[in-house]
Amino acid sequence: MNLAIRGIGGQIAHGDTFHNDRHPDLKADYILANPPFNVSDWGGERLADDKRWRYGVPPKGNANFAWVQHMGHHLAPKGVAGFVLANGSMSSQQSGEGEIRKNLVEAELVDCMVALPGQLFYSTQIPACLWFLARGRERRGEVLFVDARKLGRMVDRTHRELTPEDIARIAETYHAWRTGEDGDGYADVPGFCKSASLDEVRKHGHVLTPGRYVGVEPQEDDGEPFEDKMKRLVSELREQQAEGARLDAAITRNLKMLGFGGGR
Repeated sequence: MNLAIRGIGGQIAHGDTFHNDRHPDLKADYILANPPFNVSDWGGERLADDKRWRYGVPPKGNANFAWVQHMGHHLAPKGVAGFVLANGSMSSQQSGEGEIRKNLVEAELVDCMVALPGQLFYSTQIPACLWFLARGRERRGEVLFVDARKLGRMVDRTHRELTPEDIARIAETYHAWRTGEDGDGYADVPGFCKSASLDEVRKHGHVLTPGRYVGVEPQEDDGEPFEDKMKRLVSELREQQAEGARLDAAITRNLKMLGFGGGR
C-alpha cells in the first residue's frame, strides 16, 4: 500500500512474511520497513525452530523481535536495515525479549537507536523508535543513541511532524558517526546524541532507550546569582502558599453558605 499510494513501482502482493517468506534466500544491502507494532497473533507457536531466530525465539504473544530477527537474517554481509518499532522494544524484559536484545547487541548487529517524538503517526498514538541494524560495522564496540523526542512541530491538535531540518539533523548525525571517528564530523551532543561503548550498554542491562545515554541538554546561565535566585524563589513560594490559604478559606465559606460546612 505504501508503494502504491506513492506511485512507486514494485511487486505488490498480499501474504504472510513469517509463514510464507517470498524471498527465503535474499541477502539485501538495504532494508527499510514499518512493521505492525506488538502483533500478538502472528503464529509464533508454529515457528519455534525457525532458522531466522538466531538470537532467541521470539515470544508467541509479541512479534516485535520476530521482525527484528527476520530483517537481520536477510541482511547482506555489509547490509543495513532501518525500521520503526514500538518503544517497548528498547526496554522490554518480558518473555525473553531482553535476552534477544542482549544477544543482538553483543553480536554487534545494533548500530543506532533513535527515540522519536510522540504523535507522529495518524494510525496509532503508541510512542515509536527507529532501529538501525548493520552487518560488517565500521565502528565496532559502540552504539549510537539519538534522542529526537523534542524535535518536530505540531501541525494540528493531535499530530506532530518532523521538519526537513529535523530529519537532516538526525540523518547527518548518523552518517557522520558511521563514516568518521570522534572529532572528524561527529561529536556527542548532551541531550541529543551519544556514542556509547558496549560496556556502557551492558551496565544498563542492554536497555536501548536513548534517554539513558545522551544525558541532559546544558541549560544557559541566566546570570542571576544563586543567593538572589533562592531568595526570589522562596518569596514566590510564600506568596503562592498565602494565595492557596486564601482560596481554601473562600471555598470553605462558600460550602458553609450552601449548607455543606459541617466538620467531622
